[in-house]
Amino acid sequence: MAALLNSVRAFFTPQTFHVDQENPGDVVARENLLDRAMGAGRRRKSSEKLRAGRVPAEGLALVARDEDGHVIGTVRLWNVEAGISREGRVVEALLLGPLAVDAAHEGKGIGSALMRAAISEATKRGHGAILLVGDAPYYERFGFFVDKAQHLIMPGPFERSRFLALELKAGWLEGAAGMLVASGRRLFA
Repeated sequence: MAALLNSVRAFFTPQTFHVDQENPGDVVARENLLDRAMGAGRRRKSSEKLRAGRVPAEGLALVARDEDGHVIGTVRLWNVEAGISREGRVVEALLLGPLAVDAAHEGKGIGSALMRAAISEATKRGHGAILLVGDAPYYERFGFFVDKAQHLIMPGPFERSRFLALELKAGWLEGAAGMLVASGRRLFA
């Protein structure tokens, strides 16, 4: 019900933000936003193990900015290996997260706009699938479902019912099994 109300509110609220590529000047604002939105324990999550010491996938670090250019939302996608296929090949994919919107700007469609932009850009760049850990009722509207990730696992504890996947290319995750492993560029080479 809350998602429906937020969608209705977003429809009637004038758009006072835009989605943009993240730039180096956004780091402090992004990290402060994530600390406020995700809490102190955000760095202990299994997803963080896959992001630690890495940079986001090329062109897939996005922010939402208000009319004054301040960061009010963020989403990033990371290169991972999503297990192996039945034929034994590594299955390349993206891990989405975290997605966060400043509490003062919730209900304006910012999270949805960031998700759509991230999915669109990942598709344009030729990626095959996106995985994430999140609330199924929110992410299902973007095409993320548990069944696509059913034979994959995260490093460390995770809730199976919150581990979701979206295939950008039909059948990309079919038969994929195993643990997600970070595969993106390292922060410090």
